[in-house]
Amino acid sequence: MERKKTTIKKVAFLGIMGALALSLSFLESLIPPLPGIPPGAKPGLANVVTMFLASSAGVADAFGITIIKAVFAGITRGTTAMLMSAAGGLLSTLAACILLRSKKIKLGYIGIGIICAVCHNIGQLTIACFLSGTWALVTGYGPFLMLFAVATGFVTGTTLKLVLPALEKTFNRL
Repeated sequence: MERKKTTIKKVAFLGIMGALALSLSFLESLIPPLPGIPPGAKPGLANVVTMFLASSAGVADAFGITIIKAVFAGITRGTTAMLMSAAGGLLSTLAACILLRSKKIKLGYIGIGIICAVCHNIGQLTIACFLSGTWALVTGYGPFLMLFAVATGFVTGTTLKLVLPALEKTFNRL
């Protein structure tokens, strides 16, 4: 009976984490284009959820939320958004799983946030090049995206560092 209770609590917690990731993703989609920011670039705050899950809950849970976010992007913004979300999200989640679970790699949350943001942008840029047939995007648009990734990765890494103790405390109660 105790095991069943724990499973129910974990499912409920993952539901809350999924809802949080989708809410953050949706709110980011409402941000209008800002001067000096690469078109389509967003802060990536929903990635805090997947980074937390990659470090605490498990690899399958982190990838599950990433897929749910991509499907949500497809439902709300179309196939191209879904493909870009999936490519960026899966690559970023893979990086988070490797970096946050490795005993040998010692990076802080900010460094991991930056690497994950760079991976996310690489995945999205690859899909954009493939869909458009314009591989010049890598040299023309890529450098701006990488600079933006450093800034957004700093924000997501800092956010994770700040909220991680509360999230872990909640998760460890399961």
